[in-house]
Amino acid sequence: MWRCPDCRRQFANRNQSHACGRSTLASHFAGKPAKVRALFDRLLALAKKNGPVIVLPEKTRIAFQVRMSFAAFVIRRNWVDGHVVLARRLENPRFRRIETFSPRNHLHAFRFEDITEIDDEVAAWFAEAYRVGEQRHLD
Repeated sequence: MWRCPDCRRQFANRNQSHACGRSTLASHFAGKPAKVRALFDRLLALAKKNGPVIVLPEKTRIAFQVRMSFAAFVIRRNWVDGHVVLARRLENPRFRRIETFSPRNHLHAFRFEDITEIDDEVAAWFAEAYRVGEQRHLD
């Protein structure tokens, strides 16, 4: 792991491109309803079921990282937009879009407006994405 000497964030690759900054979780949730924070907290709890998670509040998003980022979220007024990175393309009507970057790097975007949407199926996405974050999909 390489740590940026300026912002102290850790990366899987040395000198990885990024925007240094010091954001906080509080800044992402300022002025937002409690239900939006509850959505995020539920997503974090699902991620942590797979092992330790580094929460990285950035200027425009909040990322979840193990060795590399495996999920990220944009906090909106009444919902949470997010994505998980999977090693395969997983067709599912719950995904708003899928972007393929390489044969083992597929971004799957979603939106959650109600905590009941975050179910066992979502937990399975996070379990698979966590393995990508560990880079176990490269073995």
